[in-house]
Amino acid sequence: MKIIEHIARAREPLMSYEIIPPPRGRSVRDVIEIVEKLVPLNPPWIDVTSHSSSAYYHEKPDGSIERRIYRKRPGTIGICGIIQNRFRIDTVAHILCLGFTREETEDALIELHYLGIENVMALRGDALNYKKEISRYRSTNEYAIDLVRQINYLREGRFLEDISDSAPLDFCVGVAGYPEKHFEAANLKTDLNFLKEKVEAGAHYIVTQMFFDNQKYYTFVQKCRELGIQVPIIPGIKILKSVEQLKSLPKTFHIDIPEPLAEEVLASPQHAEEIGFRWALNQVMDLLEKGVPVVHFYVMNDINRVIQLVRTVQK
Repeated sequence: MKIIEHIARAREPLMSYEIIPPPRGRSVRDVIEIVEKLVPLNPPWIDVTSHSSSAYYHEKPDGSIERRIYRKRPGTIGICGIIQNRFRIDTVAHILCLGFTREETEDALIELHYLGIENVMALRGDALNYKKEISRYRSTNEYAIDLVRQINYLREGRFLEDISDSAPLDFCVGVAGYPEKHFEAANLKTDLNFLKEKVEAGAHYIVTQMFFDNQKYYTFVQKCRELGIQVPIIPGIKILKSVEQLKSLPKTFHIDIPEPLAEEVLASPQHAEEIGFRWALNQVMDLLEKGVPVVHFYVMNDINRVIQLVRTVQK
């Protein structure tokens, strides 16, 4: 079932979850165990992130340095297939622009369609730390809107090359929204205009970057509606769990940590996990009281606190 169908049919607020593939060389069992823990919560869907290749430098036994390029977290399509077909939970596969050609993207979408997956999240992705050589016979999507357009073409049965007797690939497409604006955008208004263009290009819903101040989400939604963006806007929640995340989350995701939360954690770092849990619980309760249709949890493969929060909310 498509995400927008889940939302339209829901009689009560939904809780969705986002997980990441295990590191290269680890077993998919790591993810399966997380999904098994989520099953009792009846998740309507689960997102699986994607990661492009990166350059790493490895020191060999003889002291020489070797440059290697590989995907640190491969396996998105396989994991989506397991969740969709073994657990019968709808899955959202994250598809990236950067690090992948349009041809690779089309191949991935065809595979997802084979697996019965109807939902994708179209993202630009993080900038590569190396220059990927692209054959002159291949092409790339530079921005998320280009990826949304490519997926929309496939819904119309328009492939990169003519394929005889081809069937349309009808995906429901999500895109990212940034209540505190994308860090590369000049200002929030400019960022919102880009977001509107992605919706007009065929995106069906928006999932926000994590935030710790609900008012920023409410203001973001209001500005989207004023601009004519009418698709569902799903709030993304992350449970802060350590004092170190006061630095790592803003650095990685370009977000602000509210002063009251930061001050409380710094005053009692040994209780950071409990403080973060209580803060997230209050956020979720407030969002539900305001009538949001879905709350999306960034699990980061740390599932136990998320399960505790959801069970607390659903009591």
